[in-house]
Amino acid sequence: MKFTFYHNNINVADLDKSIEFYKKALGLKITKETEAADGSFKLVFMGDDTTPHKLELTWLRDMDRPYDLGDNEIHLAMQTDDMDAALAFHKEMNCVCFENPEMGIYFINDPDGYWVEICPAE
Repeated sequence: MKFTFYHNNINVADLDKSIEFYKKALGLKITKETEAADGSFKLVFMGDDTTPHKLELTWLRDMDRPYDLGDNEIHLAMQTDDMDAALAFHKEMNCVCFENPEMGIYFINDPDGYWVEICPAE
């Protein structure tokens, strides 16, 4: 038996705002969309055109409060081939929330407060 990564899911309050953030900040593209017949939820899968791994954004119609992200520090991580340009771009977007120069990484915040780690390509 073998398992492979497929996707990570995050729940979002404003689906359009989140889609635009992930498109602009990370260059992700929509690969698949699913909506419940009764309109109670919508799923949007986004990918990077390089790896098979997807980010699933879930919007729930009846969610009436911001999501509680807790203290568990779960985050996504992306690699880039140009850390200097990426950091400058994300600073321009005003979404950098933490820098760790010693480790050569930094984090950005999405519209719902999820952190995305930006790492140099290996």
